[in-house]
Amino acid sequence: MKRGSRCVVAALAFSVAANAWPQGSYPNRTIKIVVGFPPGTTGDLIARVMAPKLSEGLGQQVVVENRPGAGSSIGAEAVAKSPADGYTLLLSTIANTINPSLFKVPFDFAHDFEPIALVAEAPGLLVAHPSAPATIPALIAAARARPGEIAYGSSGNGTVTHLYGELFNLSAGVKLAHVPYKGSSQAVTDLLAGRIALLFTPASTVVPYVKAGKLQAVGVIGRQRLDALPEVPTLAEAGVPGFEASLWFGLNAPAGTPRNVLDRLNQETARVLASPEVGALLGAQSIDPAPGSSANFGAFIRQQTEKWARVVKAAGVTAE
Repeated sequence: MKRGSRCVVAALAFSVAANAWPQGSYPNRTIKIVVGFPPGTTGDLIARVMAPKLSEGLGQQVVVENRPGAGSSIGAEAVAKSPADGYTLLLSTIANTINPSLFKVPFDFAHDFEPIALVAEAPGLLVAHPSAPATIPALIAAARARPGEIAYGSSGNGTVTHLYGELFNLSAGVKLAHVPYKGSSQAVTDLLAGRIALLFTPASTVVPYVKAGKLQAVGVIGRQRLDALPEVPTLAEAGVPGFEASLWFGLNAPAGTPRNVLDRLNQETARVLASPEVGALLGAQSIDPAPGSSANFGAFIRQQTEKWARVVKAAGVTAE
């Protein structure tokens, strides 16, 4: 073989080896999952339940880093700017598909990230003070008779709990008045005291009050009824469309991450979420594992982004 031909063959061999390198050696160091919310929040809990189990399967330590702020956009931006090598991941949330419609973010969530997998869903609830209508038909009838008089609380302007109320207004053809709070704790307090009539909220925060008879569960936000409250219909069952997806969490990597790395992470995520131990830990917090393919998660992200953009525009919602 001539020297020139040998050089070409060697170069091709080096190229093939370089392209194959991630598959044979990934991972070979610590993997970081960035959570855009403070410790103790639902997303943080999910990441910390999954991390040690992912470590077992991947053979490397998986750590959780909290980078809260701007509705999780600060953490997302940090991941978007990280090397696309599978070592810095984002625990994404429904907020990442809402934020672009409310304010300018320095990345495009649908294009600057690779979808790994939908991870989990935390069902929501529409709950009411005992003096308010306790069923969807009764609530709609009362809201139509008294437009703008029945108030619902949320954990803040532009949050998903606010947009749930705006989606309800659009889907049911009513006008509920919005009362924003700085977080959910004061909203629950005011609901219990009857200062507001309704609240859209994660189910885990209010199920104990419903079981104690202090609040009424009107409808479930999610794909199915809650095991804890099997008699309460979903909002979709009650004839209010658009509430099939609850508070969801996923796993994403920076755009350009090699496909074999994404596939490995997807497989390990599915394995972890199928673990009875992980299922029990998440279930205790009313969180449902929801694994699936990367392609399906990517399509879901696009659908969610388009949906919340329509709601924000139609309701005229602006960020504070």
